[in-house]
Amino acid sequence: MDGTVLVADDDRTIRTVLTQALTRAGCKVHATSSLVTLMRWVEEGKGDLVISDVIMPDGNGIEQIPKIGAARPGLPVIVISAQNTIMTAIQANEAAAYDYLPKPFDLPDLMKRAARALDVKRRVMAPKPAEERGADLPLVGRTPAMQALYKLVARVMNTTLPVLVTGESGTGKSLVARAIHDFSDRRGQPFVTVTAADLQGMDGPSTVLARARGGSILLDEVGDLPEDAQARVVRMLDALVDGAPRVLATSRADLSARMEAGRFREDLFYRLSGVTVAVPAMRERVDDIPLLADHFLSKAEKEGAPPRRFAGPALDLVRGYSWPGNVRQLENAVRRLVVTAMGDEITRGEVEAVLGSQPAMEPLRNGDSGEQLRSAVAKHLRRYFDLHGGVLPPAGLYDRILHEVEVPLIEIALDATAGNQARCADLLGINRNTLRKKITDLDIRVTRRRKLM
Repeated sequence: MDGTVLVADDDRTIRTVLTQALTRAGCKVHATSSLVTLMRWVEEGKGDLVISDVIMPDGNGIEQIPKIGAARPGLPVIVISAQNTIMTAIQANEAAAYDYLPKPFDLPDLMKRAARALDVKRRVMAPKPAEERGADLPLVGRTPAMQALYKLVARVMNTTLPVLVTGESGTGKSLVARAIHDFSDRRGQPFVTVTAADLQGMDGPSTVLARARGGSILLDEVGDLPEDAQARVVRMLDALVDGAPRVLATSRADLSARMEAGRFREDLFYRLSGVTVAVPAMRERVDDIPLLADHFLSKAEKEGAPPRRFAGPALDLVRGYSWPGNVRQLENAVRRLVVTAMGDEITRGEVEAVLGSQPAMEPLRNGDSGEQLRSAVAKHLRRYFDLHGGVLPPAGLYDRILHEVEVPLIEIALDATAGNQARCADLLGINRNTLRKKITDLDIRVTRRRKLM
């Protein structure tokens, strides 16, 4: 390793450790606890690489990156920070930092990154346009559950470990996986979402690897992969070599339970679960609901919708709703309110009208083995009423409850009969035309398979 490294950190121990390690590697080192001193060195033309903390006694290290770029175009900056949240990583990326590492960092890893930065001094990643970075990431929230998520994502995003992102439908699992890629050191490489169809044939897995190169592969809802596709994924993962893409996966299903039931391969489960990132459901982050609602209002306005705001009672109702469809359901409801609201301020009545057509129940979870469907439904209904904090749910509860039961019943029956509607209608004991109408009215997707049960 050859070059001069400027180190800025208010922790004397870190300055000493980095100075000793970089010096042993053959570098010259200038270390300081002051951003003012760092900027003076930069403006004097010193240094081939900057390693800087974020929070310093005289300023913010990330805010200095544009100034460093203006004074010394092409001078790479590696950001290290004890504020190990995904927002810090995003800010570092937007400021065009060469790299970002959360504290505590692995010293050999940092040395490797420093060596790469010195070898390619002008390889500074420009921030991606908002539409490419996924500006709609629902990574908004201040609750402890979301802060824990930020910290874990920041810790794992620059590792090579496989990551399994779990959570209920609508929580934003695939977007979290995309964020892990977009704000990692693989962000300049492809991000490839893999389906069962992509894995078919002798060349399927090798084609996937070729498309991803050194980027990331996402196995979205991996628990839904059929057994033959699971086997192909195992063989593909076993063939990975140095420089291969990183493997990410999402699942709304409990893979360990499916594995125990013989519906998911044990060898695939252990290959994918290097690190598990659990995305919290809305009921686990209730205090984030007003923040998310305002975020989606602002997002709609930026896309050309008229400006809207929630009246106090309306926002109280939004906060009190259970949102079984999680963030996705909340965003869709807010978008509908933006369009249907009569004035700039969204009223409680307008919210009630929209929520009247929304699902009423949280997703049913696996109960005890002896638990009957009736008791499971009763338990979740009681929780649904409790979540409203003493206020009655919106009118129309009976139809919404039937809708919540009817949709999964038809979907599972269709899946069990391989999408054969005539056989599904017989199984359910209803007329085939009635089934067709329900599929259309309930917007149920029908997938045909060759083999019937």
